[in-house]
Amino acid sequence: MKRILKLALLQESDHGSVVANLDAIEAGLREAARAGAQLVLLQEIHNGPYFCQHESVDEFDRAETIPGPSTERLGKLAAELQLVVVASLFERRAAGLYHNTAVVFDRSAEIAGKYRKMHIPDDPAYYEKFYFTPGDLGFHPIQTSLGKLGVLVCWDQWYPEAARLMALAGADILLYPTAIGWDPADPQDEKDRQREAWTTVQRGHAIANGLPLAACNRVGFEPPPTDSAEAGGRGVQFWGSSFVAGPQGEMLAQAGSNKRELLVVDIDMARSEGVRRIWPFLRDRRIDAYADLTKRFRD
Repeated sequence: MKRILKLALLQESDHGSVVANLDAIEAGLREAARAGAQLVLLQEIHNGPYFCQHESVDEFDRAETIPGPSTERLGKLAAELQLVVVASLFERRAAGLYHNTAVVFDRSAEIAGKYRKMHIPDDPAYYEKFYFTPGDLGFHPIQTSLGKLGVLVCWDQWYPEAARLMALAGADILLYPTAIGWDPADPQDEKDRQREAWTTVQRGHAIANGLPLAACNRVGFEPPPTDSAEAGGRGVQFWGSSFVAGPQGEMLAQAGSNKRELLVVDIDMARSEGVRRIWPFLRDRRIDAYADLTKRFRD
């Protein structure tokens, strides 16, 4: 028998301020509720620009505590609209200790759970190691009224280990708030390869674990901060293309690459059981032979 989950992905661009971004998110959540959505996934660090294009101590002023002002506003909306909401915030845990944190609300103003980003990149225009301490909460799905949500964040989406551990812990769906885009100087064929790799690796996680998967990316061009521009920074063209895949990697829906979009998708959550019966990857895992996976490299 089918068990339909109506999932919404709110693909947004930066609107210039925390208030403007939260206002846009509120409008999107209300639109999603009117469309009958039960679960809404927001993009990574949705309160402002993607500030990690440079390294500046002033950017830490963007962080806030959890609970804090944003979780209070989003929690009230989750309760009012009876939505399960996956948000993404720059968390100030203590002086000098900050995380890239996803927060889940279960149709309530109270926080149902959170996940701190585990894999932290450090690449041109993505200087996250300067800002974010690697997560310390592990790979544990968050229990909600809609099931167990395997919430991961952006750079985590390239690692099969993260998806697998969420699946082994009983996740019913994999969810990735994301901020990824192109260097404007790259040629179009390179841009196409990058975006195709991004969708392909995640569809592989869906297949390997027999789970539906959703990635909500930000969209639009964000110019380099002044100091970054002076050093040759070119900004980032976030490619949107938020998508939902089924448990065989089938593309159920995908947003465009150049504008704000609310993507609403029906997912048959019962399909995972049938898919795992015909492709029993978990059954055939050689757990006696995987010890070397805990090593950095086999010399």
